[in-house]
Amino acid sequence: MRFSPLTTRLRGLLLAAPVLLLTSCSKVSGLGLEEGVTSVNDQTVPLWQGAWIAGGVVGVITLILILWPAVFHRGKKDGPEFPKQTQYNIPVEVAYTVIPFIIVAVLFFYTVQKQNVITNTTGNYSHEISINAFQWSWQFEYPEAGPEAVVTGTTGQPPTLVVPIGESVRYTLNANDVVHAFYVPSFAFQMQALPGVTNYFQFTANKLGEYRGYCNILCGRSHTYMRFNVKVVTLAEYNAYLETLKGSPA
Repeated sequence: MRFSPLTTRLRGLLLAAPVLLLTSCSKVSGLGLEEGVTSVNDQTVPLWQGAWIAGGVVGVITLILILWPAVFHRGKKDGPEFPKQTQYNIPVEVAYTVIPFIIVAVLFFYTVQKQNVITNTTGNYSHEISINAFQWSWQFEYPEAGPEAVVTGTTGQPPTLVVPIGESVRYTLNANDVVHAFYVPSFAFQMQALPGVTNYFQFTANKLGEYRGYCNILCGRSHTYMRFNVKVVTLAEYNAYLETLKGSPA
C-alpha cells in the first residue's frame, strides 16, 4: 500500500510523539510548583512532575490509538467495504484492564511514600509555633518567646507568620469554631484545622521571602478574608522578632 506524502508525514509524527515527549522530560519544570522552597516541596514536586509526565505519555498513546484507525484505516475510494466483525478480543480486554490498574497502583505507591515523609512529625525540630484558625482570621503563638508572644489577625489586617530559614519548625494546628484549612500554595502544603482535634506538622523553609497563605475550605460568609502572610527570615531576624513580641501582644 502506498501513502500520500501528507499521510507519511502524519504517520512519522504520530510515531515520534512519545519519543519527543520523553526526551523533553529529561529536565522538566516545576509544572506550577516552585522547587526548593520548603522540605515539603522537595517531596511534592517530583510526585507532581511524575504524575504529569505519566498523564502526558498516556494521553499521547491514546491520541495515537484514536488517530491511527481514522487516518490509516479510512474508507477506500472505490467504495466502503464492511470490515470483519468480532465480538471481543481477549488480549485487548485484558490489556485495557491491567494497564490502568498498574498506572493507578504506581501512582498510589509513590503518593503514599511521599505522604508518609511529609506528615512525619517524629523528627527533631528547633522551633515550635501554634496556629489557631477562627472565623475569620488566624492567630499565631510562639511558645519559645513566652505566653504573651501572640499575633492575632483580623479580616481587614491579615497576620504574618514569621519562620526562620533552614530550621525545622513543628506546628500545632487548631480550629476554634468550624473546619478551616491552613494552605500555603508556594509551600505545596495544606492541612485541615478541625474543631476539637489538634493536628501537627513540621517542615523546614529553605528560601527567604514572603508568601501568601489562605483558608481554602468554605468556612462562612467572610471566608475570602481568611488570609495570612508567611515571612521566611534569617535565624538572627527570627530571634529579634521574638524579642519584639515579648511583653507586647500583637
